[in-house]
Amino acid sequence: MQIGESNHGTILIVTVAGRLDSTTSPEFEKHILGRIEAGQTDILVDFAALDFISSAGLRVMLMAAKRVKAAKGRMALCGLNDNIAKVFEISGFLSIFTVYPDQQAALAATA
Repeated sequence: MQIGESNHGTILIVTVAGRLDSTTSPEFEKHILGRIEAGQTDILVDFAALDFISSAGLRVMLMAAKRVKAAKGRMALCGLNDNIAKVFEISGFLSIFTVYPDQQAALAATA
């Protein structure tokens, strides 16, 4: 798994590539929760390069979403491929997150 980040105004864009599973989710958890604890509460997670997400990855996403919501922030997702979107749909997570097709659409919607 590779994690990248950039900023667009006040929005932190976190890109995740590879696999988000029980092996890699602790690293992602530390990364994203660290940003939230540091006060970053407008977050866009770009999964365009994500190949796989397990229940461990979903748990981290849920934890992050709850912390962002408690801080009155916003967290959205973009770039879900068909397999990742299906995992989010089956798990009921599509009702938790606003999902955009890509970064451009997400940033346009929050402008």
